[in-house]
Amino acid sequence: MKIVAADVFVTSPSRNFVTLRITTEDGVTGIGDATLNGRELAVAAYLKEHVAQLLIGKDPHRIEDTWQFLYRSSYWRRGPVTMAAIAAVDMALWDIKGKLAGMPVYQLLGGASRTGLRAYGHASGADIPSLFDSVREHLELGYKSIRIQTAVPGIKPSTVSPRRRRPRGSGTTMSRPAGARSRWRRTGTPARTCGTCPPCSKPSGTSSGRRSRCCTTGTTG
Repeated sequence: MKIVAADVFVTSPSRNFVTLRITTEDGVTGIGDATLNGRELAVAAYLKEHVAQLLIGKDPHRIEDTWQFLYRSSYWRRGPVTMAAIAAVDMALWDIKGKLAGMPVYQLLGGASRTGLRAYGHASGADIPSLFDSVREHLELGYKSIRIQTAVPGIKPSTVSPRRRRPRGSGTTMSRPAGARSRWRRTGTPARTCGTCPPCSKPSGTSSGRRSRCCTTGTTG
């Protein structure tokens, strides 16, 4: 048995999904997902221009061999685009094997290990009341974990310049933009205490301390 076709489909609003369909000479098809949000067309082009022709004539049963061939034959180091494409091929070949065996793929991989998975719902709203309404709707649907996100009325992004240094001991804090997550990284500059920095920042005056910078706002402190 040999592969005779490898077709790529870009579907759904805003090009959100990339699907690979591999077809064998016996007419058996396998489907693989190559979606990479924000870079869908890059993966689609990689599959069409570089991968599809390499699959023609190959034995679909040699799944591991095909994976290694695609992974190691790339001259440049592998990144998210390449790996998303290879993953789609891998899924499609396993899909073909499952159909030929008359078994779901999870049975071929050792059988089921659980009866269910915990999922979370995404509750959102333009204001606090609508957010709580969305949370209640998810609770009624049976969700035990809910991710919430909303704007915060009255909170405005700070007008302090990201590069402006605060006077030592000023106690000035900066409010994060609505909806922004607190993300910090060490910068290696002298220690300084800031009300919005994480606990890992050493107190002012310690030789081992480092200043922190907010990756969202660029604020240092």
